[in-house]
Amino acid sequence: MSTGRWLDTGVLLLYLAAMAAVGWRLARRQTSTEAYFVARRSVPHWAMGLSLFATLISSITFIAYPGSGYAGNWSELVPGFMVLIVLALVGGVVIPFYREVVGVSAYEYFGQRFGYGARAYAGLAFIAGHFSKMGFVLYLMALTASSMTGWNLYLWLLLIGLVTLFYTWLGGLEAVIWTDVVQGLLMWLGALVVLGLLLAEIPGGVGAAIEHAAAADKFQLGRWNFDPADRTSFWVMSLYGFFWYLQKYGADQTVVQRYLVARSHREAFRGVALGALLCVPIWALFMFLGTLLWSYYELGGASLPEAVRDAQGRIKADAVFPHFLATQVPGGLAGLFIAALLGAGMSTLSSDLNCLAAVGVQDYYRRLRPEASDAERLRVGRWLVVGCGLLATGIAALIAWRGERVLAFYYAVTSIVSGGLAGLFLLAFLSRRANRRGVWVGIGANLAFTAWAVLTSGREPWLDLGRFNYPWAGVMIGVIGHGIVLVVGYLASWCFSREPARGWTVWDWRRLRASRGPEAEPCTR
Repeated sequence: MSTGRWLDTGVLLLYLAAMAAVGWRLARRQTSTEAYFVARRSVPHWAMGLSLFATLISSITFIAYPGSGYAGNWSELVPGFMVLIVLALVGGVVIPFYREVVGVSAYEYFGQRFGYGARAYAGLAFIAGHFSKMGFVLYLMALTASSMTGWNLYLWLLLIGLVTLFYTWLGGLEAVIWTDVVQGLLMWLGALVVLGLLLAEIPGGVGAAIEHAAAADKFQLGRWNFDPADRTSFWVMSLYGFFWYLQKYGADQTVVQRYLVARSHREAFRGVALGALLCVPIWALFMFLGTLLWSYYELGGASLPEAVRDAQGRIKADAVFPHFLATQVPGGLAGLFIAALLGAGMSTLSSDLNCLAAVGVQDYYRRLRPEASDAERLRVGRWLVVGCGLLATGIAALIAWRGERVLAFYYAVTSIVSGGLAGLFLLAFLSRRANRRGVWVGIGANLAFTAWAVLTSGREPWLDLGRFNYPWAGVMIGVIGHGIVLVVGYLASWCFSREPARGWTVWDWRRLRASRGPEAEPCTR
């Protein structure tokens, strides 16, 4: 192994050891589920914001965004802009609402509104969707670390998976948040270091690179037509991003759980706003890195070897950035960037582990054993972290062993069962008329639509129905699914007798809140 690779490996191992030490340091403070799942509701807004930022930025960002910037234009950035619009529209209402009506799990609200069945379905949808993501994120981290250091892929899978599991298991959400703070700062540092090195290496300087890219329309945000079959349409990607972040901020445990850790409603909103404001620039930065890489290789900065080309000789865009890091970035600095990439993935993975355990305990175990003590629930939560971590590592190993066709199959299954949460949230939040039987009609219609769309879409569909295949862009499946739950669920509710909303719509909550003051005590159930 070369000196540079030894330096890179040393940086990565030092980083992993530091993350494990944080979990060890905070282990003694995890004496209750209140501490383990919501960090005693005492996290400062800046730490909460950095944690949310690190959670939303995964290792997929580090590879896929430069790949998109290299291969095409900036249309993949458009959904990210929607996070600011969603936050502006709902942040001031949804954040205090959740802090006052749920204790730990976002899906407690669906149970209050539509009964335990809706709560269990929403929790299952969250679990299914996040397991597929966890396996892929872990696989991507290990693949990049392996290519940079020469170590075995499965060794990196085991090492990264166990370290993340260790500090999450010991330190709970508090360890997740404080490691996220470090990882979030490391992401910015790594990205800026690589940007500086790339700008210094481009023939003709940054001006020539930008001019060359602009002439090739690399900075376009997509086509301005509204064609549901066109993934590069600005409006299609905007619609997709809006509903994606509406689901994130309205019905995703990894985000809602962050609302609950702040000291006050105001601090919670400031933290969420900080997280969103940090996300958009770094997404744009990684797109810019991909565009600069295109100019760098186009202008003769270096040549691309066969290793980054497919069997037909076409460049694999997602492989270009790792190749640049391995060949053009000095030893040690490359390790710093790979540590930033690991940080992006580990922050997502650790957050998912804690949130999955919180959902498991709060939405399922407490239902099965309502008499369980808090100490028992804490013990079960820790074991759920272990089980989820080992299962995610197993999924990643399966992807590495059998190829991404396994991932495609898993995505197909989880997409079918995990859709429609934004529509379910809007129905619960906005409509007094919606009732549990109508909601189940909407959920059933969405499951049927999503199964058809997922199984019949793509170049090689799982189920080929010819001209009856799903005809539009894959990103529209979720958008349509949310709409089906909302519209069909609402209309079907009129076919059944009215049920009292029991004060759980936004309209009832605002009236109640006005009578007791704007800063009501958070729910601690």
